[in-house]
Amino acid sequence: MKALTYQGAKDVRVENVPDPVLAASDDLILRVTATAICGSDLHIFRGKIPDMKDGDILGHEFMGVVEEVGAGVTDLRPGDRVVVPFVIACGSCFYCNKTLFAACETTNTGRGAIINKKSATPGAGLFGYSHLYGGYAGGQAEYVRVPKANVGPLRIADSGLSDEQVLFLSDILPTGYQAAVNAAVKPGSSVAIFGAGPVGLMSALCARFLGAEQIFMIDDNDYRLQFAQATYGVIPINFEREDDPAEIILQATQGHGVDASIEAVGFEAKGSAIETALTAVKLEGSSGKALRQCIAATRRGGVVSVPGVYAGFIHGFLFGDAFDKGLTFKMGQTHAQQFMPQLLEHIANGQMRPDVIISHRMKLSDAARGYEIFNNQEDECRKVVLTP
Repeated sequence: MKALTYQGAKDVRVENVPDPVLAASDDLILRVTATAICGSDLHIFRGKIPDMKDGDILGHEFMGVVEEVGAGVTDLRPGDRVVVPFVIACGSCFYCNKTLFAACETTNTGRGAIINKKSATPGAGLFGYSHLYGGYAGGQAEYVRVPKANVGPLRIADSGLSDEQVLFLSDILPTGYQAAVNAAVKPGSSVAIFGAGPVGLMSALCARFLGAEQIFMIDDNDYRLQFAQATYGVIPINFEREDDPAEIILQATQGHGVDASIEAVGFEAKGSAIETALTAVKLEGSSGKALRQCIAATRRGGVVSVPGVYAGFIHGFLFGDAFDKGLTFKMGQTHAQQFMPQLLEHIANGQMRPDVIISHRMKLSDAARGYEIFNNQEDECRKVVLTP
């Protein structure tokens, strides 16, 4: 089959690779009908994610048609159309029983080498996201093996919904929804969203859905901000022109700040000069600039929600300011399986249209070019969908 493989930083290629095969009784083989390039895929593309190996198949946002099932698969049959969550969860461990699927204890075989360290260890296995998260082949391919097929793949009934309408149930829509839920968004809320990429846009969609009255969106990309303003009614702030977005937000909220901030950028946010220097010598893993802005922009007693991916140490994290303001922080990988069924209902009844963010539709054979366009923000790219 054809699949997009990692060959090093800024080097991904569509190659012929062996077809996947069933490896466990609860596996299924999926024929991929649509897949997408996620913003977190760009961390891999830029060489920022450790434990990638040449030839690894990328992609964790995908859906398709079941081709083959193992003897232990109970609810799905060949011919079923499903969306697959990016998190691989067993459904029966300590955390899965709490519906904290991204913390699954059994699916990440990459945990073994570091499980005895005192620092935090990775959670569940993830599709196409390094051997740190289990080394599972991803879905930017013609076919993919889906482990734990009884926990996760969501059947899409013959309801007339297109692939594009439901594809983002695999990751960015649940991620945006969890971000908004973690931010305690409710009718009348004010929210600041840092980052106008796909997750930031889905966070805006979900914040509006939950009743947010006022949404500020902060980014350095005018075309994405303009899209968010036209689509979700955000108040755009371009931090390339405004040195202190938090101050603008304070001025617009009678000096109080917003009820919640959502940090949808993560560790590759443009940091200070000292953070850049520390990162260069590997004493720093993440920029704290966006988090500092979130702390400054959020009112006393408010919430900072973090769907953005972070790694390692953060320099200059203003914990004293967060304590003084009595802020709540909620963060972490998305428990996609927890939200997918209800979000599918919202799409089916027309209350959510996540597909409107798609700007580029390409063939899988052109995936390398898709990564370049997305990474370089060419041609007003917001989201790339690939079809085999």
